[in-house]
Amino acid sequence: MLPEPIFGNVHMYGIMIGIGLAAGFIILAYYCKKKHINEKFSDFLFFNGVSAVFLGFMSASLFQSVYNYIENPEKGFKIGGSMTFLGGLIGGVVFFLIVYAFMRKRYTTRLFEILSIVPCVITIAHGFGRIGCFFAGCCYGKPTDSFLGVKFPHLSHTVHPTQLYEAAFLFILFGIFTFLLFKYDFKHNFSVYLIAYGTFRFLLEYLRGDHRGELLGFISPSQTWSFCMVVIGIALIFFVKHWYKLKEEKENK
Repeated sequence: MLPEPIFGNVHMYGIMIGIGLAAGFIILAYYCKKKHINEKFSDFLFFNGVSAVFLGFMSASLFQSVYNYIENPEKGFKIGGSMTFLGGLIGGVVFFLIVYAFMRKRYTTRLFEILSIVPCVITIAHGFGRIGCFFAGCCYGKPTDSFLGVKFPHLSHTVHPTQLYEAAFLFILFGIFTFLLFKYDFKHNFSVYLIAYGTFRFLLEYLRGDHRGELLGFISPSQTWSFCMVVIGIALIFFVKHWYKLKEEKENK
């Protein structure tokens, strides 16, 4: 682990976040080109995506601040410090959809047509981000005597490297989504992402050892949102099927 700067004020955490974001946008541009997505719409996706990432980081910090306040209101509401990925994902997606809703009439390409590319972008960027968390020593797991255990400098015991578990899972998902997209032109990658990642993250929370505030009390904030992801993912399967059915009927008229 490299929690200290490797040079100047540059940490491996920041480097891995940068690599993840760069990889995500490269994948977005390349996959859109391979799937013959309209160039103007691809440019819109890029610039809207950059803005959504920026707002996502703000949302990640805001969500965590809310969790902390719910748990300890006497300390007051303070924004800053730690962040939560799912909070960032929610904020980024909401912002992206709002901008798309305002701009959609300018383009003939619809969001459903690139929906299976999106999880390829998210998983590759998130996977590198989790490796960054490993270097930073955050998002660690519970104590373990397993051979998989890792000793972080700020902890007195070995713990599950849940960051690497999650990174491996995300890279596997990326490979599966890419295969399905180009081999079978699979339309439900985003639905599968919501269900698969939501389920994995819900279960992984039982191995997480870092405390990240409260929301409902009986389950962690991440488990709450993970459950919502699974429900939305299931519903989205039917929405996507319905949209493509309507599109096919329109084209056959």
